[in-house]
Amino acid sequence: MNTTERQADPIRARKWVKILAPYRTPDQPRSILEIAVTVLPFIGLWAGAWAALSVSYGLTLLIAVPAAGFLARIFMIQHDCGHGAFFNRRSVNDWVGRMLGVVTMTPYDVWRRAHAIHHASSGNLARRGVGDITTLTVREYEALPRWRRLAYRLYRQPLVMFGLGPAYLFLLQNRLPIGFMRDGWRVWASAMATNAAIALAAAGLVWLMGAGPLLMVHGPIILLAASIGVWLFYVQHQFEETFWADQGTWKLQDAALYGSSHYDLPAPLRWITANIGIHHVHHLSSRIPYYRLPAVLRAHPELANIRRLTLAQSVKGVRLALWDEERGRLVSFRQARA
Repeated sequence: MNTTERQADPIRARKWVKILAPYRTPDQPRSILEIAVTVLPFIGLWAGAWAALSVSYGLTLLIAVPAAGFLARIFMIQHDCGHGAFFNRRSVNDWVGRMLGVVTMTPYDVWRRAHAIHHASSGNLARRGVGDITTLTVREYEALPRWRRLAYRLYRQPLVMFGLGPAYLFLLQNRLPIGFMRDGWRVWASAMATNAAIALAAAGLVWLMGAGPLLMVHGPIILLAASIGVWLFYVQHQFEETFWADQGTWKLQDAALYGSSHYDLPAPLRWITANIGIHHVHHLSSRIPYYRLPAVLRAHPELANIRRLTLAQSVKGVRLALWDEERGRLVSFRQARA
């Protein structure tokens, strides 16, 4: 939908915030149940992967796949806690999020700050750089020296974006409050406390099972979960008809509704990813718990087709890398040359 079509929309994007307000109240028993049906299976699968080492490492790797899915789902719960969406009290959200951050290897308070900036600036060309996928315009890319164009192309290469990049992010970058190094003691306390808790848990597991088995079991799980997380974040904002605008024309609600996708996954994948694919609704009202998002689409089916992406369509989006300001869409390097 281009600018003209958005202006013709009978219900403007900003009005959806009021329409969606009734869905913002969390159901606390449901939230506790969601934690139980996510964390307990993860623990069981993790233990099963460890037990499978005595049978076959191939079986361990096979079990690592659903375990990684549940670990990604744990991150989604942490994500909702960061928005204050999972429990009525902010303090409960924060402490649950901090505990889950040890499991996901993500310092909760640092991540929450970066993610808040992402929500407040998504789609704003003047405020890129925090909590998002680095995206250049065609003009910016063409103005770069050759070595920097090569570096950007390497960054956008799928093996880097969805393989090496997630591993670096979760294993190394998250150990420091990158981007907030001068923002006071709270972000440092979050990062260092998370690191200390991870080290303590790792030491206990090494004592119990040995360093080699720990790496063989948890290594594939955390790496695959990291790649799943980055993939989901990528397809939620990196698609052909996404939304980017200059500071003067950018509007928060337009960016939320038209710059975030509805990643319409098959039912099992929707469940394991905690409905994060209904991302345009999430950006319109981030306080809605993820288990209420399907009810929004049932009550307002007109939202279902806005920026809808299927699994097959999302794979094609990997080639997109530059924002073409003249055409108002993401394009590939080849399309930019043309």
